[in-house]
Amino acid sequence: MTDLVNTKRREFLVSSTSAAAALVISSSLVGCGTGEEPFPIPPAFTYGVASGDPLIDRVILWTYAKAPDNVRTVPLTWQVALAQNFVSIVSSGSVDAAEANGFTAKVDATGLTPGASYFYRFLGPRDTVSPVGKTRTLPAASVASLKFAVFSCSLYSEGFFNAYDDALKTDAQYVLHIGDYIYEYGSGPTQYGNTDAAALGRVVTPANDIVSLSDYRTRYALYRSDANVRALHAAMPWITIWDDHEFANNAYFNGAENHKPATQGDWTTRKNIAAKVYHEWMPIRTDTSNLLKIYRSFDFGSLFSLHMVDTRIEGRDQQYDNFGDADGGFGRYIAGITPNASGVLADASRHMISATQQAWLTSQMSTSKATWQILGNQVIMGKMWIPVSVTQNFNTGNAAGFVAATQAYLTAKATRAAGGAAALTPTQVALLDPSRNPRLPYNLDSWDGYPAERERVLQSVKSLNKKLVVLSGDSHDGWFNNLTTLSDEKVGVEFAGTSVTSTGFEAVGLGAVGSALDGSALVPQLGNAAIGAGLGLIDDLGYANSSQRGYLLMTVTADTVKGEYVYMSTVKSSTYTRSIGRTITVDTSGKTTFG
Repeated sequence: MTDLVNTKRREFLVSSTSAAAALVISSSLVGCGTGEEPFPIPPAFTYGVASGDPLIDRVILWTYAKAPDNVRTVPLTWQVALAQNFVSIVSSGSVDAAEANGFTAKVDATGLTPGASYFYRFLGPRDTVSPVGKTRTLPAASVASLKFAVFSCSLYSEGFFNAYDDALKTDAQYVLHIGDYIYEYGSGPTQYGNTDAAALGRVVTPANDIVSLSDYRTRYALYRSDANVRALHAAMPWITIWDDHEFANNAYFNGAENHKPATQGDWTTRKNIAAKVYHEWMPIRTDTSNLLKIYRSFDFGSLFSLHMVDTRIEGRDQQYDNFGDADGGFGRYIAGITPNASGVLADASRHMISATQQAWLTSQMSTSKATWQILGNQVIMGKMWIPVSVTQNFNTGNAAGFVAATQAYLTAKATRAAGGAAALTPTQVALLDPSRNPRLPYNLDSWDGYPAERERVLQSVKSLNKKLVVLSGDSHDGWFNNLTTLSDEKVGVEFAGTSVTSTGFEAVGLGAVGSALDGSALVPQLGNAAIGAGLGLIDDLGYANSSQRGYLLMTVTADTVKGEYVYMSTVKSSTYTRSIGRTITVDTSGKTTFG
């Protein structure tokens, strides 16, 4: 009984002290004995709250607070509690929302317990209180199962963020956003994604492509004005990484396809502004000595280690297809993968990530004791190689030839699968012979455009004998790939989620091509054995969806990693239904099950 009384007394003292502290802070915000009220209109928490980068004992808390027509620094108190009524506060402190950071405020809330859920809020002048957010820490040791939602490519002007809303209705515990949280394009009706913007009430601000500090801040504020964005941020911690559109389309270390120095100024200046504003608005743990270094790892107990890699800004060389060549860069690509007299590839000197980051990644995986190694990665890593017999028709705009070539290639694969190589005609033998019908990547901005770098990463994983799962975005379509070396040895798997709103292949009339890419078009001939069997145009591809928007819902246990491809019926209305396109499960032996 004494312990119970003492416990109640402590809880009362903690809550009472916190309330008193809030009163003292609130009362102290008058103007230094002058009688002037510094905030005649109370500050507002316009964009809600967010949390992110959880560790076993801490998590980043974020908010925005500003009084209308007032640039004074807003002093805030933050609180973390076990219950939503904040009767038992476990961590608290003060932080400022200042003009220098665009009136955003972040704090690393420490002293928390592993694998625990918490509520948090901010208190401001004149008794203002932020919305309450919910967050959780990482587990410290063994845990049976963890679930998280994976998003990418959230284009405000293209439609409604229904995928964010849907994730709120699941039992996901964390969010991973692996790039293109915002887009840089202006509001011009001919610019990408703006066709329906006016009709949907989703016209972006500012009207120009974002370049200046004010531009980037205004764009993030627009995205955070979306109710679904605010709700999902408040519901669970996010772990994020940037891709190109947080800067400019097809960015790399020294430039971007959508950066014009003559009219938009110095690239390094723009890049540094974009990085600063990203750190202001995202609940990410910031290294103030180097805002461009955001690769980092998270250990989810003994289940998995998550490595968030930066394949975009930190060390990437210019893309082969970003030089304006008439052939789209394929001449440079072929030259890069052709050995010289000494057997050295020119591509071997090109980087997707710096040598420093690769050494870090190898070290992190080497020392990890977790069952799974998961990479949060921006762009497709798998070998998305399509036979030249097909791509040559596509590249020349020969739609009928494209269809005929695709059908001929799939028929050859189906014939070999059903009757063996002896059943093939000479023409089909030639079609399936890579030396006579080479495979070429369709996207040189992905890892396919840096094949030597990809090989270094995969060989490192192979040498460490780790169980690798890569999570990717960027392409706007849904994929599942086997990750194989240049000698076709399987090293891991890749779940690549579709976009939240950005259009995929359907925007160029290829919405139905997914079944040809992954071979599921052969189900009528071969039955369900065609699913995931590598019988499509792309050998390593087990699943493709080229027409729907949504997200990935991942469940990890000690035995399996399961990915559910969740799709929204529409992004053109806030009223939608959800469906599961496919559920794919990989076990620790490497066996993959398609459901």
